[in-house]
Amino acid sequence: MKMSVNLSATKRIVIKVGSSTLTGKAGANLDPAAIDQLVDVVGKLKNEGKEVIVVSSGAIAAGLAPLGLTERPSDLTSQQAAASVGQGLLMARYTQSFNRFKITTSQVLITLDDITKAVHVENIKDVLNSLLKLGVVPIINENDTVGTEEIKFGDNDGLAALVTKLVSADLLVLITDIDGLYDANPAQPGAKPINLVSDISKINSSTIGGAGSAGVGSGGMVTKIEAAKVVTEAGIGMLLTKLTDLPAALTGENVGTYFLPNS
Repeated sequence: MKMSVNLSATKRIVIKVGSSTLTGKAGANLDPAAIDQLVDVVGKLKNEGKEVIVVSSGAIAAGLAPLGLTERPSDLTSQQAAASVGQGLLMARYTQSFNRFKITTSQVLITLDDITKAVHVENIKDVLNSLLKLGVVPIINENDTVGTEEIKFGDNDGLAALVTKLVSADLLVLITDIDGLYDANPAQPGAKPINLVSDISKINSSTIGGAGSAGVGSGGMVTKIEAAKVVTEAGIGMLLTKLTDLPAALTGENVGTYFLPNS
């Protein structure tokens, strides 16, 4: 069944990219080629008149190598220290890449409270809408240095879903290092890809997928299914794909997995 991404009717897009996509195979360095590849797609979308928000993990992963660490620490304080070092490196790389398109970016660091408590929600919404109106690409990450909710968010999957609802986006794109949803763990022989999900309630998340392959993220396929539930129930479609397939997936080719919004 052909996927149903219709970019012609899509004005505002949220794209979330995870740590394992943005880092090398060792998982302890930013991969400039991966960031450029993502920015190439965003630049094209902007040239087509789309508004784009990027929700980017990677601050903790980016901070590992400068601190002499080879893997993501298990304790929260060390994770926050790595994020403090890595967030600046991550934004510097994004800024450099977006400069190729003369696109201005902004750093937006938020916590769970900012998008779940009424006293903060309207402010965040107004700021993001203002940035989009000015032609800026907001780059959102959880404020890992002071926040403690990223583990609950699931490597920003949940955060991306909440942001998508908050700004009334038309599409959420989750980029992963697996090429889409499968009916079983894709590492198992015989696992079959699922290109279109019309009823997410029929998806058994307990049998699907695992965490990112680089070992630096906190998310897995279960958190992506939960994100899909949040946005599709709000009438917003979601696309799940790997970075190299993103351009083809956005044109409706039969790659990745598209979750139909509830009507």
